[in-house]
Amino acid sequence: MATITAAQVKELRDATNVSMMECKKALQESDGSMEEAMRLLRERGMAVAAKRADRATNQGIIATDSADGGKTVGLIEVNCETDFVARNEDFRAFVNKLATQTCTTDEDLGKLCADEINAKIAAIGESLKVRRNARYTLQGTGAIGAYIHMGGKVGVLVELGCEKEASVEAPAFQQILRDLTLHVAACNPAYLVSDEVPASELDAERAIFAKQVEGKPEQIIDKIVDGKIKKFFAEICFVDQGFVKEPKQSISELLADVGTSLDDKLTIRRFVRYQLGA
Repeated sequence: MATITAAQVKELRDATNVSMMECKKALQESDGSMEEAMRLLRERGMAVAAKRADRATNQGIIATDSADGGKTVGLIEVNCETDFVARNEDFRAFVNKLATQTCTTDEDLGKLCADEINAKIAAIGESLKVRRNARYTLQGTGAIGAYIHMGGKVGVLVELGCEKEASVEAPAFQQILRDLTLHVAACNPAYLVSDEVPASELDAERAIFAKQVEGKPEQIIDKIVDGKIKKFFAEICFVDQGFVKEPKQSISELLADVGTSLDDKLTIRRFVRYQLGA
């Protein structure tokens, strides 16, 4: 049996909000496997949330820019070694320049702009890396919203579609687009709709939920599990999540309400969220 360290117990505790004793027990039963220990705690209904284990320490910033009157919008994350450089105005200006270039290509800017990046590395004496970049070009009637949170720690793009050109300029449309970008920054949905959830992930969740209700009357088990699956979708799917400003209202309900006020149909076409180092 693997030796369980205090550091492992603390890591599992931080990830699940379960007591140290239960975390140690789960780690012992899973022979030190963090993933298996989390699964055991979830089956027992103890874990409040299985937080992502990504603990990347990369510094840097996320930036955005637009072109063609906002019909094309780019998003980029550039990493550096220290917070000192991340806060440097020259570094930020360089990242903003790269953000402008994201509006012109879907290619990896780390490769496309290698010479510029190497020159900047030589100038500041610290390693830089374009971690990722994305470009959205408007697909039909609608608009693309962009939002940068926490001084460049989180960046979001959301494309919101409608059927009437007049709706795009309406204050209600502009407000909901802004609210949707804020929502993605705060709530971090993994998928747009439930149909996007991989079957393997859904099957794994269903197995955990079935384990949790073992011993219940057979005739109600499926109903309970279906209810848990619905709640699971409401946690990870954009349109099913409770709106960050009004949690009792789902995003799909918000879209319907604003669409009715505009006599139009609003649809979220796609979204992307970058979080520094995650």
